[in-house]
Amino acid sequence: MTDNKFLTGPITRRKALKGAGGLGLGLALSGLAAPAVHAAGGAPIRFLNCETGKGTLAFFSKAAAEYEEKTGREVVVDSVPLGEAFTKITNGIRSGNPYHVANVGFIGHVLLLAEEGQIVPLNELTDEYQWGNNILFPVDGKVYWYPFDYNLALIYYRKDLYEKHGLEVPATWDGFAGNCEALVEGRRKGCLFPIGSNGASNWMSFAFMWAEGVKIFDDQWNVVLDSPEMKPKAAAYLDFMARLYPTMPPGSLQASYADVLSNLVAGTVAHGAYAGRVIESAERDNPAMAEQLGIMPYMDSAGTRKAASHGYDGWVVLDTDNTGPSMEFMRWLTTAKMVDFLHTAPVHFQPARLDIYDDPRWRDNAMIRKYATEIETMRELVTDDSVVVTSIDTQGPVPDVRPGKVFESFAMPEMLQDKILRGTDSAEAVETTAARIRELVG
Repeated sequence: MTDNKFLTGPITRRKALKGAGGLGLGLALSGLAAPAVHAAGGAPIRFLNCETGKGTLAFFSKAAAEYEEKTGREVVVDSVPLGEAFTKITNGIRSGNPYHVANVGFIGHVLLLAEEGQIVPLNELTDEYQWGNNILFPVDGKVYWYPFDYNLALIYYRKDLYEKHGLEVPATWDGFAGNCEALVEGRRKGCLFPIGSNGASNWMSFAFMWAEGVKIFDDQWNVVLDSPEMKPKAAAYLDFMARLYPTMPPGSLQASYADVLSNLVAGTVAHGAYAGRVIESAERDNPAMAEQLGIMPYMDSAGTRKAASHGYDGWVVLDTDNTGPSMEFMRWLTTAKMVDFLHTAPVHFQPARLDIYDDPRWRDNAMIRKYATEIETMRELVTDDSVVVTSIDTQGPVPDVRPGKVFESFAMPEMLQDKILRGTDSAEAVETTAARIRELVG
């Protein structure tokens, strides 16, 4: 499954954060503050792509040739897994041979590049559209990236098993845990939510907590995870996850993105989290299972709030002597070719731009027509203001590098491990984690 950005390794973002000299999420990129050696006028547009599915690679090859024929400007596409992107971007800047447009999958990297003046605002491309919730991440009104899709983690469930056992889609933690317990049978387990120190756990396992109203930071960047308001909610989440754990397959501690995907597609778990890639993989590898998979949002304990775990992808334009032509290329890519690009992974590439959902060209796709119900559910999650769309790395009042430090530390998965594997009291586990986060963010 090399076409999945999350399968470049369970620490995809962590590796990228450690790129460029092991910097992690520092407040500056060492060596990048110096003026870049700009590309010569008329030079080809160097495009760094990190969507490596066969269809997407073919699209960019064809698009580059079409753009050169149309404008005379060559576009050189370099495709790498997302985990290598930030290192490629920073190495290119240091060497004086920068990319001009690049795929970025972590808002912390966008912020670091913007702080060092290495990328330009893209408001002239983004301002003319309406966007889904919590996706542009503006800094002082300036938007530094063009988000092309959401990668929301949603809960997949077996519709056929629900019908067989007379189960209803749950609205509460108790209902969800009860369904997971009811569907354990032989080698089939009730659910799989990773708890290991990896990106899969960061992405897939905490939206129950976001639905409960838990926040890591307040509006002044104080750590409030263990505050009188948040600690009981976070502790209740840990108790809930401890209840789910016996319904999971062996090896949940080591579970990766690939493990969750393969278990869902094979039907060996009744519930699990992932983005739209599950449907596309099941259509290819197990079509009978694809038709039995439904999706639901994460829920809170009382049945009053829903959530999805945030994920996203976008493009940045670097500040070089080729910025003007690069912006022209980006305008063409994001208008004339946007639908064709999204169709290369039609269910997985959930549009961030709201106009696309009603674009007849986008809707005229076999997969989009077949899974219209699921796609409509996905749209509602990013247009309904009552739905919480957040993640560890997007916590806090405004876009900032501090949540990224929490993400790369795996402090939150280790809180799960304290509770589930070590038997730590839930409140104590929350307190320990909050103290660690304070040390991380200073």
